[in-house]
Amino acid sequence: MFVIGVTGGIGCGKSEVANICRDYGLNIIDADEISRNVTTSHGAAIAEIEQVFGKKMITEDGSLNRKAMSDLVFKNKRSLDQLSSIIHKYVVEEMRNQVETLKKKKCKAVVLDVPIPVKNGFLDICDQVWVVWADDELRISRLNQRGMTTVDARRRIKSQMTKEDYEAIADKTILNNGSLDTLRKNVVLLLDEELHMRGIKF
Repeated sequence: MFVIGVTGGIGCGKSEVANICRDYGLNIIDADEISRNVTTSHGAAIAEIEQVFGKKMITEDGSLNRKAMSDLVFKNKRSLDQLSSIIHKYVVEEMRNQVETLKKKKCKAVVLDVPIPVKNGFLDICDQVWVVWADDELRISRLNQRGMTTVDARRRIKSQMTKEDYEAIADKTILNNGSLDTLRKNVVLLLDEELHMRGIKF
């Protein structure tokens, strides 16, 4: 099974690339979706989060208190690292499980949609890493359209990996400074090329 890892900074269009891959016919394993699931009511990560951060970080229905946690982690880098470490552990475990399930089903190709390309559980199970990138001002504009302030957008971008960090792990880099149609054409061309080379048809 050919495993493509799609990653990139916030506002670069990583999820759009994953959606194009889905429309093409590939299975998508979405790390953000898994992250939400493991922190929802009685999700896999909840008990450990409560143990580390206390009951005040868990709502009455047993899910992560996102507002309280957000207030804490954006003021405290150590807390952010602790929370990320906990959630990543459960996300990686579930991603590995889903990859193995698809392998058993004789799936020919799968896309991992992951914002933070961790070494264990992403880079080590991908056959190819695609990094989606865009210029900072365009990223900020896209985040503004999602309702994020420019100040918050710049802060989020600054807190993430740099372009050079992403390029260091990329097998393919997809520049997304144009229209959605242009992005779609470029991604489909890349899929046609990489899958055809491996004798995979959809």
